[in-house]
Amino acid sequence: MVAGALLAACGSDGTPSALPAGSSTPEPGGTPAATADASVTPSPTTSSAAGSCTSAEDIAAWPIERRAAAVLTVPVLDFDLDAVAPLLADGAGGVLFLGSDAAPSDLKSRIRAAVAKSTLPGGPLISADQEGGGIQRLHGAVPDLPWPADLATASSPEQVRKKAAVLGRAMVALGINVDLAPVLDVDDRPGPSADNPDGKRSFSGDPPTASAYGIAFMQGLVDGGVLPVVKHFPGLGGTTGNTDVRAAPTKPIATLRTGDLIPFQDAIRAGAPAVMVANATVPGLTSHPAGLSSAVIEGLLREEFRFDGLVVTDSLSAGAVRAYTKTLGEAVADAIESGADLVLFGSTLTAADRAQLTAAGVRGAFDEIVGALRAAVASGALTEERLNDAVTAVLTAGHADLC
Repeated sequence: MVAGALLAACGSDGTPSALPAGSSTPEPGGTPAATADASVTPSPTTSSAAGSCTSAEDIAAWPIERRAAAVLTVPVLDFDLDAVAPLLADGAGGVLFLGSDAAPSDLKSRIRAAVAKSTLPGGPLISADQEGGGIQRLHGAVPDLPWPADLATASSPEQVRKKAAVLGRAMVALGINVDLAPVLDVDDRPGPSADNPDGKRSFSGDPPTASAYGIAFMQGLVDGGVLPVVKHFPGLGGTTGNTDVRAAPTKPIATLRTGDLIPFQDAIRAGAPAVMVANATVPGLTSHPAGLSSAVIEGLLREEFRFDGLVVTDSLSAGAVRAYTKTLGEAVADAIESGADLVLFGSTLTAADRAQLTAAGVRGAFDEIVGALRAAVASGALTEERLNDAVTAVLTAGHADLC
């Protein structure tokens, strides 16, 4: 089950609001000096004062289609929220801003209007990739930051935490409550590029340094009221291909254990509320894309690392996933069955992805995925219990109280 609710339900103006929470910085590469504030990990199941209802009971009564919609984050190209308004009305779990356009001056009012159309309890999760450097989808609307590698060179971890807190507060002021950051991968090679998805997106090629700075960024976002999603578990540092485009392996699992997994382990001990799982295969552990692998999600992340927060996929439209499964719907069903809670698709921004980010294209993908999840439940390939747990995770992250 899940924990990690940082976000409050919609505020009085209809925009998503967030509850800031603090946590202390762990010693680099080791056991944290103190765990995160208890507000980071509340009970995943809410109950009424009389104990007469629970979120789990309510979710189990939803039609399968509504439950399927709740685990999907729909892509929004260049802030065109009108294109996905019908999907929010159908109960989509969230939206993800994509594209290279500067944020419009009326973004806050656009988000408020979109949230008002949502039928999801607590409102949808409003997400962006705001890492710093060349990965800043909210350019023009929130403070810019340097590449993470440059941040680590020029600033202390405490300074990075303060900068991330300023960023978080600016995001929350717009109604954006999730940042798909920080990158915890351990990498110091040139990039990002077709051969290396990380490069300057990583804080360092040294595991303890990457851990200290990545956790500082994560905790700063929490301080600012934003849900951070650490990525890309179990670590893309050292991969020789970009999984957005093609299949690629991580380092062997035995090698990851000696360094690349340290920042993730430290972040989880420090109270990380959400983890994004990579699309790379993991030699020695799985030949599946990691986000479609129960060995990675249920085995390594949940059981071994004892992570009980929200598990987010990387884009399941990625080339690495297409090389493994025939359809997007099949990929999503495999991911949820394997332990993922919230699914991303259409977000690689390759030419093929961009062509599909029209209102009709996203609607078609949404309907395909909902149909695939319905069929997987009907066939027994996906249990209702697993789907219900995923929905619970999403609602917990949005701090929804169904009672």
